[in-house]
Amino acid sequence: MIKKKYLMMWTIVVPILAWIFYFANAVFSSGYYSVILAVLLLGSVLTAVYHSEVIAQRLGEPFGTLLLAFAITVIEVGLIISIMMGAKGLETVTLARDTVFAAVMIILTGIIGSCIVTGSIRYREQTFTLQGVSTALITLTAVVAFVLILPNYTISHSGGEYTSFQLIFIALISLALYLGFTMVQTIRHRSFFISPQNKLLAGQKDQKDIDEPSWKQVYISCFMLILCLGIVVLMAKLLSKDVEHIVISLGAPKSIVGVIIAGIVLLPEGLAALRAAKNDQIQTSLNLAFGSALASIGLSIPAIAIISVISGIRMTLGIDIKSTLLLGLSLFIITVSLATGKTNIMQGVVLVGIFLIYLFITVFP
Repeated sequence: MIKKKYLMMWTIVVPILAWIFYFANAVFSSGYYSVILAVLLLGSVLTAVYHSEVIAQRLGEPFGTLLLAFAITVIEVGLIISIMMGAKGLETVTLARDTVFAAVMIILTGIIGSCIVTGSIRYREQTFTLQGVSTALITLTAVVAFVLILPNYTISHSGGEYTSFQLIFIALISLALYLGFTMVQTIRHRSFFISPQNKLLAGQKDQKDIDEPSWKQVYISCFMLILCLGIVVLMAKLLSKDVEHIVISLGAPKSIVGVIIAGIVLLPEGLAALRAAKNDQIQTSLNLAFGSALASIGLSIPAIAIISVISGIRMTLGIDIKSTLLLGLSLFIITVSLATGKTNIMQGVVLVGIFLIYLFITVFP
């Protein structure tokens, strides 16, 4: 029987210390203290990855990856809304758009590309269930077009903005598509999102001998995962001023701060996806990536849209031509690359190249 110690002491101590040091920031605020917070932030990210894997081990695919994507999206929404409510005005008009677009580009090119490269270096080729990826891609393409591109071509409002009625309608359609995808992923066609290797292993008798974490351990991991994700976002927001100061001192545009914060928030999913690809579970990596991208739009935008309409905060969603080109190219490359049900290193290299171009254009517009 395969034994594993699922809950380690450091995975409990690190997030608790992070919360303590976060609340003590008002007393011990300094440059050196910020370095300690940054170290605890990284430790909390690693801890979040660990607990998410414990939960996924017990729940199985795709429920484990779906839980992590949903948890991070909820916290992402809370972060965006808190900033929008705390600083009403023109400076928050594009905040939701920029954050969601950055998250989508990081996921589609940075995370998926890195996972394909990592898996290809070790296994040359990796296989996945094509039906699941195809279902995620058509849903994601439609939602992206509705939220980030269509606003530029409506005539009821200028400047890439929807009217309140249009915004609510598009938000409800996006939410409906996401919920429909979730039902397909978890109930109606769950087998589409399980890797071929796991399908084979499921039929083997010795699979029963594999030890799994108890439900008590799963409950503890769920609680610790919430603590980790919460402190990651809070510390990212707290350290954003230090990051902004560094960015300005380097002469880079302030828009790069949003990309850095989005990267920190997505780091738990990114590390979990990379580890899955390294373990020849590219299906899990793709489930995490596409599920996160869909949740970032299908859940974040409806929640933010409703609050913005109620509170009267303006929100611009339409992206510019440059961003549209990069987004469209990313979706096209992924669609063509994953059309065979197998991955190879060149697909990942091209996606990583697009990601690097996206970062370069953001820093040097």
